[in-house]
Amino acid sequence: MALAAKGTSARPVGLGLLCRCAAMCVVLLVCASCSEQEPAVRVDLSKRQETAAPAPAVGITYAYLPQYSHTTSYQRHHLLVEYLAKATGLPIRQVFPNTFDEHMKMVAQGQIDISFTNPFVYIRLAKQGARCFARTIKSSGRGEFHSEIICRSDNRALKTLADCRGRRWIAVDPLSAGGYLFALAHFHDLGIERRDFAEIAFAPGPGGKQENVVLAVLAGKYDFGTIREGTLDLLKDRIDLDQIRILARTKAYPEWLFAARKGLDERIVTKIAQAMFALDAANPEHAAILEAAGLKSIIPAQDQDFDPVRQLVHKLELD
Repeated sequence: MALAAKGTSARPVGLGLLCRCAAMCVVLLVCASCSEQEPAVRVDLSKRQETAAPAPAVGITYAYLPQYSHTTSYQRHHLLVEYLAKATGLPIRQVFPNTFDEHMKMVAQGQIDISFTNPFVYIRLAKQGARCFARTIKSSGRGEFHSEIICRSDNRALKTLADCRGRRWIAVDPLSAGGYLFALAHFHDLGIERRDFAEIAFAPGPGGKQENVVLAVLAGKYDFGTIREGTLDLLKDRIDLDQIRILARTKAYPEWLFAARKGLDERIVTKIAQAMFALDAANPEHAAILEAAGLKSIIPAQDQDFDPVRQLVHKLELD
């Protein structure tokens, strides 16, 4: 009995000893593995180095005021941009602001060097120090353009501009010349003021605002809209133009222009201007560039060329 009791108590003691030995072996293995690692490195958090943001791509930036979609802006002017880069030897690249307001801010901040813009936006850019150096002659041979006031063809309520009183108007943008300002002045001359409309809305965007005005009118969301001439031609493959009626056209004003931002090297501006003026529709290569942009030629411009728009802005008390 005593032997049996002694044997019974001896078993757990042996197991405990075995467990302790196993645990010691594990500790030894861990220590050994640690000793094979690289020595710990002390990090001094008091010593830090600031990392700079990546520098923007170098080159001369060129932007088309985003009245149309970015795709349309690219298709119309990428050949011109490529030609200018080749003719001047300057690294010129096209950039795409999303809104008229963003375009103006980017010019003011030096992020857009060369701006292709309407005359209304230009006179605001000129107050920031930008200056025009070239203006466009359209494929029609005209150096002026007007606004078109459009409605659905089946809208029998609108027969004359007087019928627009109390109606909903969708325009391109508060800074749009052909898409808003020219029409606003036209209504003003007829004795119809902003307060006389049920609503004046502006097309959503980024970009594509001219097209969006036409589509909104076509969908019946607004009674009438205002666009620059030539917009309907861009949509002839997307919509049935017979469903749109031109209610009226406004007086014509100076065409779009090219302006250089404040502080841009005069030698750069001169190179670009000379390359633009050298475009010749009789040259097949140049003709393709001009045709894509809807132009006949590019000619020199002076700031006073756009005084008619300044007078219009003053009349509407928008300055």
